[in-house]
Amino acid sequence: MILDPNYIAGYANTFITALVEYSPKVLSAVIILFIGLYAIRIINRLIRKIMVKRELDPTLTKFLADILLWVLRVLLFVTFIDKLGIGTSSFVAILGAMGLAVGLSLQGSLSNFAGGMLIILFKPFKVGDTIEAQGVLATVQEIQIFVTKLITSNNQTIFVPNGALSNGTIINYSMQGSRRADLTISLSYDTDLKKAKDIITKVLANNPKVLTSPVAEVAVKNLTDNAIQLAVRPWAKNEDFGVVVSDTLENCKLAFDAAGIAFQPYIAEFSKKQ
Repeated sequence: MILDPNYIAGYANTFITALVEYSPKVLSAVIILFIGLYAIRIINRLIRKIMVKRELDPTLTKFLADILLWVLRVLLFVTFIDKLGIGTSSFVAILGAMGLAVGLSLQGSLSNFAGGMLIILFKPFKVGDTIEAQGVLATVQEIQIFVTKLITSNNQTIFVPNGALSNGTIINYSMQGSRRADLTISLSYDTDLKKAKDIITKVLANNPKVLTSPVAEVAVKNLTDNAIQLAVRPWAKNEDFGVVVSDTLENCKLAFDAAGIAFQPYIAEFSKKQ
């Protein structure tokens, strides 16, 4: 096969002409891309510094900064392809269709995303708080976009979906700074009730971790078939709560033994919410 030199020359001229005409668009698009990426990085850093300076929640700061970063990147990409001469209307329509399809297939994830937004904005709890939710009692370690990371008292890591977490009941034990222990001590009917109450009151008064305000309560809770149940309700700081519960039970037992007062079949029971 013999190639016509004029034919090849025509193609070469057409290619060179198109290259010359299109080169400025490619060059300007590349320049816009690099300048845009650099500007986005600067803007993102600036926004983060502003939010940190205004003492916004760290989780909210990271979340908003990440959203802003991806929005700016999408806008830059659309500007880049538009500068290349590619029609953006069809591209935007394709993105919309893809977004709808992804949204329908990821309804659960979007629910968790919305739940994360609600938690970050309304702050029913923060990192470091002890909460009870979805049948879990643990300390919040991290609030992520889709899940919240919790650490239990026996060092287990639990991830709770934000959708379920934001729509359910949340008990925050750390928000008020102090907690009341609800203890129950069972004594026989032969016990001198006033003496027993005085012993418990003295035990609570001698414990420096028991708060003096609000005042601890010692009262008759119930009269069962074979026992008098006393309600013992000391207050403690969140960080001292567990120690106050155990110290109160132990010291009451020792004080009752010294006074010759016997417990009924079970020594004590207390609320699970501790």
